[in-house]
Amino acid sequence: MRHETRASTRAAKPNLIGLSPGKLAALLAGMGEKPFRARQILRWVHRRGELDFAAMTDISVKFRQRLARETTLEPPPLRHRFNAGDGCVKWILKTASGSSVEMVYIPDGGRGTLCVSSQAGCTLDCSFCATGKQGFDSNLTAAEIIGQVWLARRELGGFENGGGPAVTNVVFMGMGEPLLNFDNVMDAVDLLLDDHAYGLSKRRVTISTAGVVPAIRRMAGRTDAALALSLHAPNDELRDELVPLNRKYPIKALLEAAREYLASLGERREPLIEYTLIRGVNDHRRHARELAVLLRDFPCKINLIPFNEFSASEYRRPSDSSLGNFRGILVDAGYTVMVRSTRGDDIAAACGQLTGAVRDQTRRRERLLARTVAAAPARGLIASAGDGSPSAAESFRAEERAP
Repeated sequence: MRHETRASTRAAKPNLIGLSPGKLAALLAGMGEKPFRARQILRWVHRRGELDFAAMTDISVKFRQRLARETTLEPPPLRHRFNAGDGCVKWILKTASGSSVEMVYIPDGGRGTLCVSSQAGCTLDCSFCATGKQGFDSNLTAAEIIGQVWLARRELGGFENGGGPAVTNVVFMGMGEPLLNFDNVMDAVDLLLDDHAYGLSKRRVTISTAGVVPAIRRMAGRTDAALALSLHAPNDELRDELVPLNRKYPIKALLEAAREYLASLGERREPLIEYTLIRGVNDHRRHARELAVLLRDFPCKINLIPFNEFSASEYRRPSDSSLGNFRGILVDAGYTVMVRSTRGDDIAAACGQLTGAVRDQTRRRERLLARTVAAAPARGLIASAGDGSPSAAESFRAEERAP
């Protein structure tokens, strides 16, 4: 019983790595300290990468000892690292709930984009996304979210006198729907934007959503981060199939909420429209023309994403000609259109491929596996990393089963 009490006490300690600047200042004020102490700790942790209170030499020894007794600084533990041939890096992290989640670093010239996860799994089950097929376990804590950024900087050498590849952009496009974990994501965004922490520009932190309309409206007055809308279809009928959340919040409501958020920022800001092109599903010329009409009164940029195949899906990547035709129609209609390069696919780190290993609370993965196994003889499916070796997620599940 005494052991359980000690464990509970440890678990109850505030983890300062995930506290937003405001919450950290409030905690320290409750300890009788002035606001500048919060700024000092933010700089030590997020700018210098220091987790040892004893090393924070501009703080009194007495207060450092108190911090060590009453609080903690703990990023999530790393389980695996995978390096892609194109320079991308994928890390798998263990969460407090026992699942594993993934984050990906994508270098591109002087830009370094970190794609972070916000949930272990996802409740939305978009038909083209590998993450959704894993089911859902839990929301990540703010410490587990911002801890991904901290760990990436450490792994890339970014805390060593400013050296190493830089994390210049952070996108909430990893595992999970960020706006269904609103408060923890907002705390992480506060740290990303704070000058005493990561100091990123509001245009370099992007929250991507499949369309949680009430939460988009909540963003107004809470943050001014960039917004990306995972649209993927030009009409409600097709989007209902690809993004089931659309049945609750259809396209018109989504675009209206986005307009309201952007108007609240008091400056000209354009959202990013994400559109995953799937062969024979949403990549026809008529879909491009319909999309051009849909967005004609909605200033935006469009990011076309060729579908990245994974074993549990029957969807296929579009042909180069379909992609070119689709892009050409949108460009001719006056849109700024980018085509997302497929990066990190040799380590299953490309867009839509992140799976981790989720302790599924929904039984979705169990049902999908049953269907996949039943269809495997006819379709020749092999759930592997693509080279005959087990995927990272399968390896983790094997570890779970081991005695």
